[in-house]
Amino acid sequence: MNALYQSLPPWLQEFLPILILLVVIALVILRLPKVELGHTKAFRRRRVMNWLPLGLTYAFLYMGRYNVKVSQHAFGDMELLGAPLMTNQDFATIFFWGTLVYGCSFVINGPLTDRIGGKKAILIGAGGSLVMNAAMGFITHSIVADGPAASGYAADLTVIFSVLYALNMYFQSFGAVAIVKVNAPWFHVRERGVFGAIFGVLISLGIYFAFDWGYKIMGAFGLEHVFFAPAALLTVFWVIVAFVVKDTPGEAGHDDFDTADASSGDDGPRLGAVAVFKLMLRNPIILTIAFIEFCSGFLRQAIMQWFRTFAKQTDGALGLEGTFVYANWGMLLCCAGILGGVIAGIISDRIFDSRRGPVAAILYGAMLLGAVVLIFAYASPIVGWLVIFMSMAVIGVHGMLSGTASMDFGGKKNVGVAVGIIDGFVYMGTAVMAVTYGILLPDDTQAELAADPANWISWPIAMVPVALIGLVLATRVWNAKPQPKKPKPAVVTPGEGDEQATF
Repeated sequence: MNALYQSLPPWLQEFLPILILLVVIALVILRLPKVELGHTKAFRRRRVMNWLPLGLTYAFLYMGRYNVKVSQHAFGDMELLGAPLMTNQDFATIFFWGTLVYGCSFVINGPLTDRIGGKKAILIGAGGSLVMNAAMGFITHSIVADGPAASGYAADLTVIFSVLYALNMYFQSFGAVAIVKVNAPWFHVRERGVFGAIFGVLISLGIYFAFDWGYKIMGAFGLEHVFFAPAALLTVFWVIVAFVVKDTPGEAGHDDFDTADASSGDDGPRLGAVAVFKLMLRNPIILTIAFIEFCSGFLRQAIMQWFRTFAKQTDGALGLEGTFVYANWGMLLCCAGILGGVIAGIISDRIFDSRRGPVAAILYGAMLLGAVVLIFAYASPIVGWLVIFMSMAVIGVHGMLSGTASMDFGGKKNVGVAVGIIDGFVYMGTAVMAVTYGILLPDDTQAELAADPANWISWPIAMVPVALIGLVLATRVWNAKPQPKKPKPAVVTPGEGDEQATF
């Protein structure tokens, strides 16, 4: 396939990834099953107006999250006193501090989101992130333009970016909590698996924007614009969310309804933050899902953050930089995320009666198999497609558990804390990944070491035990389903007249 791709005219090479992405999205949306709950057409239209700008805002938050990775190689090509401006270890340090802050922020942001509502939370998150991205863009512009402070910024780049990226990730941590908090009152449990698939399309687009758009923006306009672009886009969507998004159907002029999740029938007073945390931490299902997602955070970012670095630094031996996967990394990760989310959502709702555990176990089995094969194939031409397959599996798990199970078992009343705990564990796993690979992977200040594929064997080996633990834990929640506080009708209809609910 690589030879065929490289033989295409340049204009077709540029257009082909976009075409593939559009075809995947169209096929997915056309093939999604419909869930019969009797929502009115007016309700369905208003719900789309709610989750679409919210989802695109989250996509651009992703763009403003992974742009540091996009900038790594450009900074690495610059030198200060004969050494790269950003080494593998420097990037691992920056990424570690960012993900550590993200993982710990749920202690504050989960209860805060439950109290102030998802809309205010996403506005805080997007607003803070756009400011931090603008600040990183300013520092980068000063270095690139060789301004008066350039040498000082360059010398302290790792420290400066660690601070700014950590602040960015604090604001980023509002994103997932806010989205789940807003969507919980709008979707019945029976709809959430399929909705999770569609929402996964939007989130996966964020990965595409971050990598493929990021590299193109950087090449066309300069390194600093990889930070300025998401800041500008987040500004636009901040305004749209402020005027369009509503926290509940009732606020949008429609009837609120029973979603049949863990908050169903709970009409008592709101518990305090400490009481909710204790309640969630005593819930074995929430804790098991959190530890599964710790593994997902490690594995997802082990692939997303290090494949292109591995390919670039070993290109002399393996020739991976010219491959279709390397050139279209963001698009293929996006397609993997879409397909993983859709497969997980449909299987969960249609085969396993809206249980999330069986899907997580099946996908973790695929992830474990892929990690074992990767040990023997990481230096072969199939490595790119293998890690895309693994990404499909782990992103499917992540969307199913962080985006859907957190709504189910937290319930719309306490979902902020539930998703905060679960998503916090995701990024604690990512932080452990950053430290692990910062220690294990070759130091690229010694070019010969980094260029030898044999010195990268720890990259796949470290994934295997984590995937095995995730698989074992996923089997422990095979039969888990949310239990309402008191019996409710099997189907609750917020409107009348329509037979099928779409999104």
